[in-house]
This record gives sequence, C-alpha cells and structure tokens, in this order.
Amino acid sequence: MCDHCVIQSVKDRMLNRRDLFKASAVGAATVAAAATGLQATPAFAGGHGVKTKLGEVIDMTHTLSPDFPTFFGVPGISSQQKFNFKEHGFNLFDLTINEHTATHVDAPLHFSADGRSVDEIAIADLVVPLVVINIKEKAAASPDAQVTPEDLKAWISKNGPLPERCCVAMNSGWAAKSGNAAEYVGNDAENKKHFPGFHVEATKMLLEESSAAALAVDTLSLDHGPSADFATHYAWLPAGRYGIENLAGLDAVPENGATLVVGAPKHKGGTGGPSRIFAMI
Repeated sequence: MCDHCVIQSVKDRMLNRRDLFKASAVGAATVAAAATGLQATPAFAGGHGVKTKLGEVIDMTHTLSPDFPTFFGVPGISSQQKFNFKEHGFNLFDLTINEHTATHVDAPLHFSADGRSVDEIAIADLVVPLVVINIKEKAAASPDAQVTPEDLKAWISKNGPLPERCCVAMNSGWAAKSGNAAEYVGNDAENKKHFPGFHVEATKMLLEESSAAALAVDTLSLDHGPSADFATHYAWLPAGRYGIENLAGLDAVPENGATLVVGAPKHKGGTGGPSRIFAMI
C-alpha cells in the first residue's frame, strides 16, 4: 500500500473513532443522568472560570511560550515540529524546556543536595487549601515588597488558623505585568532585579508554626528580586516543602476557602517543571 494510502487510512480511522467516542460519551451521560434522576451538567473543568453545580474553576496558569519573562533572560521553551498534519496525518513537536519557566513548581531538590524530586512530591500535597496573602498595596509602593510575619498574622487574625497542608500564596499584583518583561523582571542599571517575594522570617514562621505544603508567588521567585542569598528558597525547599512561581489568577479567587489543584510534572529526578494549576471555589 502506498504511503499516501496509509496516511489517508489513518485519518479515516481517527475520524471514525472520534465520532464513536462522541456518541459513546453522550450515551453514557444520558444513561447516568437517567439512572440517578439528575440532569447532566457541563464538565467541571470546561474552561476559564467555568461555573458548574460544584462551584467555579479558575485557571491559575500563564501560557508557556518563548515570550514569557524568565529569570535568566533567555526563552524558557523552544519547539521544533517533527510531523505535520498535511504530510503525515498528525502533528507532533519536539520541545526543549527549562524546568523553571512560566507557571511552574520548585521541588525540594531544586535547592538541596538530596531533597525530593518533582516526581516524588506526595499527591496529597498537590490538592490543597489555598491561602492568599494580599500585598498589592505594598507592592505598588515598592517593587521590593515582601510578605512578612505581620502579613501572615493579619490574615490569621481575620480568617483563623491556616488550614492544614495549605498553599500560602502571595498576591502582589505582579501577574498583570507578565506581558512586559522589563516591568516583570525589573532589572535596574546594575542588572539587579526588582519584584516582590516572601521574607525569610515569614518563611520561617510558616515552617515553625504551620503544616503548609507550599509557598506560591505571582513573580519569578519565592525570594524578592534583590535577594542575593535566596534565603527563602534555602529555608523552604530543603525542609521538604515545595514552591510555585509565576502563579496567575490570584485576583479571581478569595483569600480563603478555595482549593488549589497543582498539575505538577512527573519526570524522574526533576527539580521542578511547568505545571497546569487551577483553583476550585
């Protein structure tokens, strides 16, 4: 059989199977609804901020692209198309990715000699209560603003104790700057960066007084931009907890009560990696 015939045969089978799956899915949903006496509802994760009977899903993930600002100033992802639909009947790209690009996870191994790699993070720590610490006012006044113990105490005074195994996220408003690398990174004339992060004393407070599983920031780093010693990274990650950087969507979630779902990658020995993250309200 000629190559063209083979490719056309593959296309036909793909289309036939797609129609079969659609019909099967509709039939199964109808049967399930009839059996339970409930009306069928849209898929829970059907889109950005989609409302369902279960609540609302908020996308917390920036799009991973060569244009997204990076810590080292070079594109964090590149792609090469190896197969295309016109010639081969399917599309496929080879990707080259820096683990710490766009919305991503920092595994304990990132800043320790023998910490857990990203594939070893417990699944129970990837579906966690979300705590949002809003420092947008401070960050507007100074790009070097940090989450301090006082910010944590103010949240606790208003909302009660931090939930078990939560993710404590800084909302500095920085996500809105992600389309402008100069503003997002904040390099000055001496090439020093300027963006908000967690103060090491707030980090130590969380380590000593909470079971928080993760820290998250809407900036390039858990440490604020001018940091020369990465004190928060070195305090948090070697303690067996993980981080999230370049988180999006924090203005769309409450400061308390949402559940964060972290779709961390699972490549063996990884120090982190780009992740699809969403919140359920």
